[in-house]
Amino acid sequence: MNPVVGLDVFKGESQVQAFLDKGQPYRKSFSIKHTVEGIEVLLEFLTEIERVADSKKPSVILESTGHYHSPIVQFLEGQQYVYIIVNPLISHRARSTSLRKVKTDAVDAYLLCELFYKEEVEPYKKRGIQLLNLRNLTRQQETISGISTQTKVQLLSTRSGISRI
Repeated sequence: MNPVVGLDVFKGESQVQAFLDKGQPYRKSFSIKHTVEGIEVLLEFLTEIERVADSKKPSVILESTGHYHSPIVQFLEGQQYVYIIVNPLISHRARSTSLRKVKTDAVDAYLLCELFYKEEVEPYKKRGIQLLNLRNLTRQQETISGISTQTKVQLLSTRSGISRI
């Protein structure tokens, strides 16, 4: 068995759907709030799936939602669950291949589970501090370069305006 839990995360809550294996959905999808009680319900559900799937911890797949998925990710890291964060463009592409053009949270959670089995998705790798610092330095350098270019253009346009007087 290769269990997976799909989470369609949105502001303050998530829609949950589980598969025990490819093409084997487990129970109906349900919604949880991003509160202590909601997270406890999710933990109970994950341990239930683990029992049913012969002690194999399920992977969790969710769409990147900016900061809305942060409480769920913190919980999953604390409980040492493998989680996969999918780019919304990839999940949208997978959704558009479906014949039904229905957009509901339950369907999205279901499609995330199917995406887990169709695509070669990799577990999320937490970025090291050095990589994050390098990213920030690159962004700062790009900003400074843009400001420098704007200043040169303004200086040249001011000079050409002065020489005409």
